[in-house]
Amino acid sequence: MTAGRMVVTGGAGLIGSAIVWALNRRGIDDIVVVDRLDATEKWKNLVPLRFSDYLDADRFAECIERTPSAFGKISTVFHLGACSSTVECDAGFLMRNNYEYAKTIASWGTAIGAHVVYASSAATYGALENELSDRMPLEQLRPLNAYAFSKHCFDLHAARGGLLGRICGIKYFNVFGPNEGHKGEMRSMVHKAYEQIRRDGTVRLFKSYRPEYADGEQCRDFLYVKDAAEMTLFLADHRATGIVNVGSGRASTWLELVTPVFQALDLPVRIEFIPMPDDLRSKYQYCTRASLETLRSLGYDRPITPLDDAVRDYVRNYLVPDKRLDPADAPSPEPLAFRSTP
Repeated sequence: MTAGRMVVTGGAGLIGSAIVWALNRRGIDDIVVVDRLDATEKWKNLVPLRFSDYLDADRFAECIERTPSAFGKISTVFHLGACSSTVECDAGFLMRNNYEYAKTIASWGTAIGAHVVYASSAATYGALENELSDRMPLEQLRPLNAYAFSKHCFDLHAARGGLLGRICGIKYFNVFGPNEGHKGEMRSMVHKAYEQIRRDGTVRLFKSYRPEYADGEQCRDFLYVKDAAEMTLFLADHRATGIVNVGSGRASTWLELVTPVFQALDLPVRIEFIPMPDDLRSKYQYCTRASLETLRSLGYDRPITPLDDAVRDYVRNYLVPDKRLDPADAPSPEPLAFRSTP
């Protein structure tokens, strides 16, 4: 990959800051971080990280529209910035923030010769369950909320305009891990469980309303954010194009997710099952699992962190000491081909 600067939009968020962290571990710090810092403590995710510049998302869009070469030679653009709330009701805001902004970034990135990797979402699969394939025709998907719709619209735009032959859209599944505390209700069940256990000694999970699934046995494809970052950098390094699922490829139960939280805290497992809200029951997915056929076909063969190991690492090394991802805490792996030159 041609040496040059990196751009990471959403760089203070969960996956975005993990991308910066992973790049730093490879000796790369010529990174332009783009985000919208707000009243949360999201800014703290950036404190341990190394990057050359930070810009507000609106300011960045103004700069690249006025002067496309404003930031010099850009080799890779990781467009991860978006409103990720699945309960956001302002569809107009989501379309402006998630769809229109993505169009701006993709158009600019491809025009200057950068490789663009952007975040789509597994939410675009809608009510589909079990092994979800990134090779399904996009026109067959039926998103269930405005957030997923905004992401799906850009996937369709990229496909119909021929962009998917030049850029890579990643359908992230249920990513969890350090640097998600600012996400409020959108943070993972691991984070919520940790807080519930510390407060009450108990975790609350939804009851099941389908006889083939016992309470707590509903399944999701959970992926540690460190693995998500490694997969994303692999796709960037190999200049992958098209839609690619990024998940664990395994369907794990909610019980399998929260039990290691108790174990990491050396506390007895105590789980309470509560009624599911009526408005959620009709669109609740009982089992999701990513098909990793495309990712594996591209050559990704690294082991994925087992769920219980990932949860214990997250709880013991980040949640308990209230730490963020820090490049100094982990050894550097083999550098990727897109290591920037000084």
